[in-house]
Amino acid sequence: MSDATEQARTSPDASLASQTVRADRLAQLRAAMARHGIDAVIVPSSDPHLSEYLPGHWKGREWLSGFTGSVGTFIATEKFAGVWTDGRYFTQAETELAGTDIALMKIPGAASQLHVDWLAANLAAGQTAAVDARVLGLAGARLLADALQARGVVLRTDLDLLDDVWQERPALPADAVFEHLPPFATATRADKLQATRAAMEAHGAGFHFVSTLDDIAYLFNLRGADVSFNPVFLAHALIGRGDATLFVGEGKVPADVRARLEADDVHLAPYENAVHALEALPEGATLLLDPRRVTAGMRASVASGVNVVEAINPTTFAKSRKLDSEAVNVRATMEQDGAALCEFFAALEPLLADANRSAINEVDIDTRITAARARRPNFVSASFSTIAGFNSNGAIMHYRAEAATCATIEGDGLLLIDSGGQYLGGTTDITRVIPVGTPSADQRRDYTLVLKGLIALSSAHFPRGTRAPLLDAIARAPIWAAGIDYGHGTGHGVGYFLNVHEGPQTISPAVPPDPHTAMEPGMITSIEPGIYRPGRWGIRIENLVLNVAANKTEFGEYLAFETLTLCPIDTRCLDRSLLRPDEIVWLNDYHATVRARLTPHVEGAAFEWLMLRTEAI
Repeated sequence: MSDATEQARTSPDASLASQTVRADRLAQLRAAMARHGIDAVIVPSSDPHLSEYLPGHWKGREWLSGFTGSVGTFIATEKFAGVWTDGRYFTQAETELAGTDIALMKIPGAASQLHVDWLAANLAAGQTAAVDARVLGLAGARLLADALQARGVVLRTDLDLLDDVWQERPALPADAVFEHLPPFATATRADKLQATRAAMEAHGAGFHFVSTLDDIAYLFNLRGADVSFNPVFLAHALIGRGDATLFVGEGKVPADVRARLEADDVHLAPYENAVHALEALPEGATLLLDPRRVTAGMRASVASGVNVVEAINPTTFAKSRKLDSEAVNVRATMEQDGAALCEFFAALEPLLADANRSAINEVDIDTRITAARARRPNFVSASFSTIAGFNSNGAIMHYRAEAATCATIEGDGLLLIDSGGQYLGGTTDITRVIPVGTPSADQRRDYTLVLKGLIALSSAHFPRGTRAPLLDAIARAPIWAAGIDYGHGTGHGVGYFLNVHEGPQTISPAVPPDPHTAMEPGMITSIEPGIYRPGRWGIRIENLVLNVAANKTEFGEYLAFETLTLCPIDTRCLDRSLLRPDEIVWLNDYHATVRARLTPHVEGAAFEWLMLRTEAI
């Protein structure tokens, strides 16, 4: 990072310094816009792989605005600058953009393309907007082009203005690629390629191009460390009927791994050659690509004589449906993760109760919980940046504690901890809330309503193929009944030692319930309802669940959820009077399972804590 950025984060006048840095960067951007004749520039939160979490090289929106959330679009004109983001990040964005001339543009509900409407309304015919097509999704690019063309606005997609102004732009990551091996990789690379080619054949395609990093990591049984928290690496892939080419940075694949890839007819080529490979496809060839998972820049590189079939990546479906052998590994991983959390909470709670202790802050939580996981077998890294929010910070849905500004955990209140781990045998994601001191009656009520939402959806049976977004209301119903709602989806898919956020299924009202979101056996999804009261507290309880067969009737096949996450849900925050008898049975049964599964993996204080926190109510 630059000296100016470091000063902005650590000096006593950090806020003022940060504002000055951002104002300077915005002025440089506007100067570059003037040089190129650009009236509006769009900087999405994206990279050439449409990733959620980005390597530093593509964090342009964050570099310009200072907003660090994972979702947002930055737009600048001569007189205006703004960041569009959704309800998960409103409080965070208000804080991070405070004191600047950059406006927070709130995206309500499912209006994810609201910035496109703004551009169409605020640019005049003959003006020019610019966006780098290399990082713009194809579907979004088409929507943007149609909206601007209707207004007579010119759209340029051949410019990356960040290169003009970002003098210390990070280089591409150079970490080595490694293989995901048995017993954790339970299907071979050859088998996965064969299944992919069968799907290609069904589409009549001789070639298939893939850019999404988790699809590539899954297909080739490879992993990396190019993106924080996600064990993936920068690459594109072109699969043919008899061989495949992996476009990856030179020197990133060790010689022994390269040899095994070659044995499976997988050849390596320089990362930047992916564009040229698309340009060189033979005339009359048929190429399968996913319009939701490829950039406009890559699509534009396809030779004009090539027939393009647009359909979802076959691997996106395949990796979402975990094999039975993978589910076995995930269950074992959940036991290790749960044991780590027992050790963490067993050490934390006495400290919080000790009036004579040294101060504990939110950053300490991240350090301690990651250390507990790191002591467990097959742990690789955290699966995302730990969210540890005390009282008002817990109401910031994607809060990240910083050493200079984090809260000290003292007095009465609620501590929300959302964390997860990457293990060779699976990916974990869990949220728990614990009381510090004495929770209030209102806090107990909110906590119990959130638990009721978790229990309601965890207990659901539904027809196989149900669109995942349609399940969202089941978790919200107990919370809606109290006149309360929350501004994020109820659940997201989770990978197998891959991305903690994985499609195609998403339990969210913001996602259209199209056929791609159908719930199928083997999918792992989070259930995480919440209640957030800005300036006061936030509550979220999250478990991961596995789609399993429930029964088959004259009306079809039905699925149910097997809860995978193993960690006590703190009963000290409950208002038991709000729970029905069947909900109490669910909670007691869950705790009995947690106790039975984790007991073999803990001892001493962790064992005693587990026994205490899993007592029946």
